[in-house]
Amino acid sequence: MKRIAVIGAGSWGTVLANVLVDNGHEVTIWARKEEVSNEINNVHRNRAYLGEAELHLHLKADTSLKNVVFNKEVVLFAVPSHAMREMLTQVKPYVHSDALLIHATKGFEQESWKRMSELIAEELPQWGERIVVLSGPSHAEEVIKRSPTTVVVASSCQHSAELTQTIFINSYFRVYTNPDVVGVEIGGALKNIIALATGLADGLGYGDNARAALMTRGLAEIARVGTAMGAEAITFVGLAGVGDLIGTCTSKHSRNWRAGYAISQGKSLTEVLSEMKMVVEGVKTTRAGHALKEKYNIEMPITEQLYAVLFQGKDPKIAVEDLMSRGKTRELQEMAQGW
Repeated sequence: MKRIAVIGAGSWGTVLANVLVDNGHEVTIWARKEEVSNEINNVHRNRAYLGEAELHLHLKADTSLKNVVFNKEVVLFAVPSHAMREMLTQVKPYVHSDALLIHATKGFEQESWKRMSELIAEELPQWGERIVVLSGPSHAEEVIKRSPTTVVVASSCQHSAELTQTIFINSYFRVYTNPDVVGVEIGGALKNIIALATGLADGLGYGDNARAALMTRGLAEIARVGTAMGAEAITFVGLAGVGDLIGTCTSKHSRNWRAGYAISQGKSLTEVLSEMKMVVEGVKTTRAGHALKEKYNIEMPITEQLYAVLFQGKDPKIAVEDLMSRGKTRELQEMAQGW
């Protein structure tokens, strides 16, 4: 049994905390709002994010970061990417010197475009090899029902990855390890761009052919960026790459897919974001992808067109036409160069 702190009482943080309690660990989750904390403790629900799904009776919540983090053996971060650095600075005084740090956030810091593990290493440098990322195809709405789910954990330290695997793995939550931190983080973040584009195309009625094309060519874009940043190409055919891409692009559980679909129906980006209760990471990640495209001089036509739709007012149908009318190329040659 481990003493574990979970930072973030959204859908994913709550569900991961529930998995850990199922596994016999002592888990306390930090909630920003008192009403959420009280509901988890007294009603064993988190209705704002998970409806009437029942939480484990032994899962505890608190609004005090000090109470949650102090003397814990494991600290798991499940907060939106834009909140990560702030949370790291706030928890730093309370983190035990031997704690294992895990994050389950898929995105980049705005403006710096740094990955989440880079932020953790900057703010908590003494924890070094005890930093782990958890990613993969895993909708909270299904994990809370204990539906079979597979994820991947990555760390520069094999021991840290294997310890995380041991902490999480059970009969419905299977965990694999991978040494490629960059690839796992890039795959988990950039797939949200393709999910937005897929939702948009689905809303326009383009069907299965377009969806398959977006997912396949989207994976090529993700791999190009990842390998340029030092990732291993093989990672992108695993759970954090094609696995997460399939899960996010084909499910109505996906908030990124839903956002793209809503935009296809004529809603503005501002309207869509104001109507959704949860963070749509793909919007910020589209900005990041566009910036990385420029930085590494990489062809990312799907990202480029989605950026124009989201932030420059381009008509989605025109964006699709522009994608389809690009110059001729050879698939295998392009893959060899990009991967």
